[in-house]
Amino acid sequence: MRRIQIYDTTLRDGAQGEGVNFSLQDKLLVTERLDHLGFDFIEGGFPASNEKDATYFARAAQMPLKHVKVCAFGMTRRRGIRVEEDPGIRALLDAQTEVITLVGKTSAFHVTEVLRVTLEENLAMIADSVRHLREAGRQVIYDAEHFFDGWKLDPDYALKTVRAAAEAGASTVVMCDTNGGTLPEEVAQITRDCVAKLSVPVGIHCHNDCELAVANSLAAVDAGAEQVQGTINGVGERCGNVDLISVIANLAVKKQGYEVLAGGGVEHLTELSRFVYETANMWLRPNQPFVGQSAFAHKGGMHVHAIARATSSYEHIAPETVGNERRILVSELSGRSNIMAAVGSTAAGQDKAVMDKILARVVELENQGYQFEAAQGSFDLLVKRVTGEFRPHFERMHFRVNVEADASDAVVTEATVKLRINGTVRHEVAEGDGPVNALDAALRKALNGHFPNLAGMQLVDYKVRVINSEAGTAAGVRVFIESRDDHEVWGTVGVSENVIEASWIALVDSIEYKLYKDERGASASQSAGAQPVAT
Repeated sequence: MRRIQIYDTTLRDGAQGEGVNFSLQDKLLVTERLDHLGFDFIEGGFPASNEKDATYFARAAQMPLKHVKVCAFGMTRRRGIRVEEDPGIRALLDAQTEVITLVGKTSAFHVTEVLRVTLEENLAMIADSVRHLREAGRQVIYDAEHFFDGWKLDPDYALKTVRAAAEAGASTVVMCDTNGGTLPEEVAQITRDCVAKLSVPVGIHCHNDCELAVANSLAAVDAGAEQVQGTINGVGERCGNVDLISVIANLAVKKQGYEVLAGGGVEHLTELSRFVYETANMWLRPNQPFVGQSAFAHKGGMHVHAIARATSSYEHIAPETVGNERRILVSELSGRSNIMAAVGSTAAGQDKAVMDKILARVVELENQGYQFEAAQGSFDLLVKRVTGEFRPHFERMHFRVNVEADASDAVVTEATVKLRINGTVRHEVAEGDGPVNALDAALRKALNGHFPNLAGMQLVDYKVRVINSEAGTAAGVRVFIESRDDHEVWGTVGVSENVIEASWIALVDSIEYKLYKDERGASASQSAGAQPVAT
């Protein structure tokens, strides 16, 4: 088994991506999580660039990390200045990290046209910087910027730059496809050549401008690279960096002969991916390989029928291998297999006639604009309605929403609801930040006295989609509401030409689903508690 080091640069290179930003606390939390999952290195930032990164290194030094090594990132010394006097080099040493990652120029073009120094001076800048940091007792990882472009332009000079770093004491030389334009076959061949001519291990750092970063990284590993640098979820400048989630999953699960991370980190890749999305306040990518919500989602009836017999028929790995789960989607494309898989092992799931009724109702509602793929709560209630099991917890008698603006243009939204609960009529009014919030507040006000468990439920997302935009302002709309409690997240859907009514339908379904699932949980607990105790 070849041990492949995983080097994460989400907090530095990843943070250069548009819309990506990490607070100091975010960076510390990500560091803690990567350490827990057995990553080898984490690049914390550029201590010479800002106060937040400098503070991060001071705080990270106090963390009880068990596996991951924190790296400070910086550049080789400036031209025409002694390495001891370079402020960037001093900042790297002041960060007090065990490992320092140093970036330098590989391409002769960049040396003469961007840095505006001679080729010889660039070699001296690399060697001086690495040697100085090594003499200070630090491990140095050398990132060879524009390595592949430089090698293709002038392989002899490119080799001289990485040899300068290696001979000065760098522990690893990392080949960077900085522009992300190299093809896998080029990466493989150049990596083999570099490995054969260097006395130290090599690593790979790929950008995704041709959407080949994962393929290029795997090609480099197969050709002899021992370290992969990248980011969680592939965040980064332009088209991003290589997605370490996919690299790790491919090396650990799909390919043979490689060992990555420490312990059972691979089984937590889905959790890690979503943690970083949430921490960076970014939307999840549903179709992300291995860890996306749709990675193991099945919608076509033929597919669902097949995986019911053999999951490998439409899944390349078991979802739980990377901490994900299989999802069966219900839509107008569904067959009976989808309905059976979604309903599960209930009595309804064993009745062909009932399955056909449920499927017919799904098709009918989807023709009206409903979608149940992200609305499991509404689908569960639909099944209860078709099978005659649905008993509403309250009767909806009336609702009204009023929106007014006063003389100062301050907008006030007020909702009134009238319900009958167990023969008692409740008529309540509440204000809110918009119609849906006001309706939710009024509905809870009317119900909380009868159903105190609703206090543990909250709305977490609200989406509106126009169904038939050609109808202009008279178009139908579909509203999705996502709700959660301490145990579960669920979605509900409503459709109407009136966005308030569509919201009301989805909101009521969300509350009904919460009440039903709590009753189901209580019933299961009671049944479990009633089991005889073996003696």
